[in-house]
Amino acid sequence: MTLILAMLLDAALGEPRWLWSRLPHPAVLMGRMIGFADTRFNKGGMQRAKGTGVMLALGFGALLLGGALQTLGPLVEVIVAAILIAQRSLTEHVLAVANGLRTGLPSGRSAVAMIVSRDTAGMDDSAVARAAIESAAENMSDGVVAPLFWFAVAGLPGLLLYKITNTADSMIGYRTPRHEAFGWAAARFDDLLNLIPARGTAFLIALTQGGLRDWRGVVADTGLHRSPNAGWPEAAMARALGIALSGPRAYDGRMQDFPFVNPTGRKPLLAQDIEASIRVLWAVWAAVLCLGMILALL
Repeated sequence: MTLILAMLLDAALGEPRWLWSRLPHPAVLMGRMIGFADTRFNKGGMQRAKGTGVMLALGFGALLLGGALQTLGPLVEVIVAAILIAQRSLTEHVLAVANGLRTGLPSGRSAVAMIVSRDTAGMDDSAVARAAIESAAENMSDGVVAPLFWFAVAGLPGLLLYKITNTADSMIGYRTPRHEAFGWAAARFDDLLNLIPARGTAFLIALTQGGLRDWRGVVADTGLHRSPNAGWPEAAMARALGIALSGPRAYDGRMQDFPFVNPTGRKPLLAQDIEASIRVLWAVWAAVLCLGMILALL
């Protein structure tokens, strides 16, 4: 029941600007800790060992904090879980890209730059829409299904452990000269924690969109994606909407020739395709809510 209430609270309130303009969001605090660790320890030799040590310390701290918060009662559990679930904020950020595109390409680029790390200056309308839809699919797993899964498995300790790991991966889990060794543990642990949620998200997308008959195609498409986990919800979303996702994009001024996922899908995309992906997000959210209610009754 705690999980259900947290989902409903997040859907109703999202991330109130009046609150988080006055207080640092927990995700911001996590980012500050990881940034401090990166600055303090990511130098000299033995970066992989140091990065592993940092992740162990952060993970142990998250487990302790989650356990302490859990002793404060169900109300605190609901509030903390609602804060760390990102369904409403995700849909609002993705919708902002669709609204921006309808205003004009520059507005669309500005909006999508808020949710993706790739270069946006040279994007056309289709590239903007594709980036927004990919972000919607991947973050449905990372920001909603995975936190709920680990909350259901291990309560607030599991949820906080997942969030600190996912935040670390998003900051230092890159194969760059600075972070390939130091962020190795963050990236590998994030892959492990997302193994089940990513596939579960893909299954729920296919299930709610009547696409289980095409499940073999979804599984095959995941092999075209560079990520062992993000490819699952993106492949399912691509098949659900009949579009091609992933494909070439630029990072730091360099074009990366990634293959398309669902390569025979439609490639010219518009703002309405982004809105269609948001409807999929809410369908998956509703499916998770129903599943939670069934489990609560049992």
